[in-house]
Amino acid sequence: MGSAQLEMPGMPRRLFPATPSKLATFSDCPRRYRFAYVDRPTPPRGPAWAHNSIGAAVHAALRSWWELPVPRRTAGAARQLLYTAWSPAGFRDAEQSDRWRARAAGWLTEYVAGLDPADEPVGTERQVAATTERLALSGRIDRIDQRGDELVVVDYKTGRSVCTDDEARGSAALAAYVLGVRRTLRRPCRRVELHHLPSGTVAAFEHTDRSLANHVRRAEDVAADIGAATAALAEGRSPDDAFPATPGRQCGWCDFRPSCPTGQAATPARETWSFLADEA
Repeated sequence: MGSAQLEMPGMPRRLFPATPSKLATFSDCPRRYRFAYVDRPTPPRGPAWAHNSIGAAVHAALRSWWELPVPRRTAGAARQLLYTAWSPAGFRDAEQSDRWRARAAGWLTEYVAGLDPADEPVGTERQVAATTERLALSGRIDRIDQRGDELVVVDYKTGRSVCTDDEARGSAALAAYVLGVRRTLRRPCRRVELHHLPSGTVAAFEHTDRSLANHVRRAEDVAADIGAATAALAEGRSPDDAFPATPGRQCGWCDFRPSCPTGQAATPARETWSFLADEA
């Protein structure tokens, strides 16, 4: 009776609550999605990764830097904030951690040197939300800038690969953030930027209504697949059948590798520091 009531004419469609990471997880591997969002208790995760420790420290330092009074927004302050936020988790040893902390401090120093400390962002680590016909989207944006009459979505990147304009165009997360800014802040927003601190480069794209609609359609398709898998599980399908694994190279660094025999058989585990540029 309950499911029939949900389909009665005139009743509002129940929106699927989604974040960009939630949708991306299912697209990458339905079983990993199940481990992260369906199974309770959540299976234990694998070890921390050094490249994630770097990214977390840089993001935290930049957020805290913008929270300082304008006169204190200096390169030296940024370095100190990085040292405070730094974690050695995932590194091979203390020497490797210290070397990468110094390298990340150099990126940060050069990056903030190119910023105007008085050019206050509209938001940092700002939560935004939007709805489509089928989704209740939400996400947290690293920084929102004002450029003229429009707002710009800024995402910090610290990986070893230089970001490209195609990457900015194809990012489902950045498209969702544009929709969230428009809905939450009620301001025009089209441009998204990937600020790659290691190279000092910026990749950008300006969304159109058509490009955003394409991203929404793909996101809604993923949400429909999640709904079908969840319904299959509720109807008695085995969890592994309802949420099948997608084995591949990515199994070598999956957080849930310890709980997934399929992933363990697919490829050897990678070292937790193996994504660092000169350690691969």
